[in-house]
Amino acid sequence: MSRQPDPNRRSEQARQAILSAAADLCAEVGFAATTVEAIAARAGVGKQTIYRWWPSKAAVLLEHMQRARETSADFPDTGDIRADLLAQTTAVEALFASHSGAIWRGLLIAAQSDDIAADGVRALLEKAVTDATKRLSTAQVNGELRADADLDMAVEIIYGPLYHHWLLRARPVPNGYMKEILNVVFDGLNPRRH
Repeated sequence: MSRQPDPNRRSEQARQAILSAAADLCAEVGFAATTVEAIAARAGVGKQTIYRWWPSKAAVLLEHMQRARETSADFPDTGDIRADLLAQTTAVEALFASHSGAIWRGLLIAAQSDDIAADGVRALLEKAVTDATKRLSTAQVNGELRADADLDMAVEIIYGPLYHHWLLRARPVPNGYMKEILNVVFDGLNPRRH
């Protein structure tokens, strides 16, 4: 008696192959040069298989970035906000330096003119900002941060320099960069001493 192949398993294998192929291609040739046709060829599937699950290459790459962020840039809560911010921003810095960084840069550029990319980028950024604000809020309640600190502004101040440095690529991000940024930020966020 022969066993029939499990179509769900075959579908998941194809899905993973597509995500990997898209990520590898984008890292190698850039977002603009990555095409659905090239992704399909590298993954060993037909274009229709890709379009069955995603409406565009941007949607495929957004799913890749969502998975990459979930596995490498979660927000820790050890009870020490400064250490947690340093760990998390260092993880984001490492993500930017990986081949996922090239993919994210391409998606940010595409988001300026592609609605699917814009919606996906916005959703990923909103999740990241929510996670950061939630962790800062916990620290505020615990007295680690000023009670009157604007947490949304704090997130922008913490992550803005990292994005600025990374997007402009004027020079490599120096060692200890985020530690120095956090030192400056915490001078303003620390509870006031009487």
